[in-house]
Amino acid sequence: MQISIEQLTKTYSNGKTAIHDINLDINSGMFGLLGPNGAGKTTLMRILVTLMGASEGRVRVNDLDLVKDRKAIRSMLGYLPQDFRFFSKLSTWEFLDYVAALAGLKKTAQRRDAVDAMLEKVGLFEVRDRAANKLSGGMKRRLGIAQALIGDPKIIIVDEPTTGLDPEERIRFRNILSDLSQQEVIIVLSTHIVGDISSACYQMALLHEGHLAYCGSPETLVEKAKGHVWRIQALDSELDKLNQAFPVIATIPAENGWEVEVVAQHLNGYTAEPVEPNLEHAYVYFMEYEVGHAWHEN
Repeated sequence: MQISIEQLTKTYSNGKTAIHDINLDINSGMFGLLGPNGAGKTTLMRILVTLMGASEGRVRVNDLDLVKDRKAIRSMLGYLPQDFRFFSKLSTWEFLDYVAALAGLKKTAQRRDAVDAMLEKVGLFEVRDRAANKLSGGMKRRLGIAQALIGDPKIIIVDEPTTGLDPEERIRFRNILSDLSQQEVIIVLSTHIVGDISSACYQMALLHEGHLAYCGSPETLVEKAKGHVWRIQALDSELDKLNQAFPVIATIPAENGWEVEVVAQHLNGYTAEPVEPNLEHAYVYFMEYEVGHAWHEN
């Protein structure tokens, strides 16, 4: 499976360009799309699931064209939008049964087994008869995940999927996607939560103000931050100055004040010890010192 995106641009009627000349190949496995709110992630997702047309460029799924072969591509898709909604009068089981029927599971017994198995997988089997609109926020999000996965889609696109999930639910969700990514499927995970990318995705892209700022492995992005993450011992009186001087990643209470983790090109006289970067450090460093500077200059 492969999604090929070529020179994709979307400009709205008000003149705002949400994504600019995106060129990107997405292969089977888990692919992370990272960026701050407003970076263009949701616009790109909506184009990929055929809910929005592009202004320029093209998208192909294997040998299928997104515009010409829209119906065939839709039959391959599972989608969890950021603003997931459902029919409020249906029970949890009834809603998922309805979605399964739309996904092509026509035989009643087959559909019943698939729905029960999916509810078990996302931890909703015990509330299968509860009205969907009576579920907690986290449970509603899990129901959204279930409807995206029912019917064994070949392309799964999820937009901010862990919003509203507690840590245990987030881990459950990532494990479900990790299991699926071992099959011949494409999973596109769009998020602003760095942890969702670092724990699950083999490849990633970073959007900034609608531009493709980075495409590669999380490990390669982390390499860019090596030598630029530091831990500084600071007193209370120094915290404001540090916050003004550097992007601060963490402020941890210590015996004689604070341990402050920062990313920096140069420390400018501060005494500090180096820190091995993770993806969160790398993301902040890249956005602040490489992407930010590049777009300020344009």
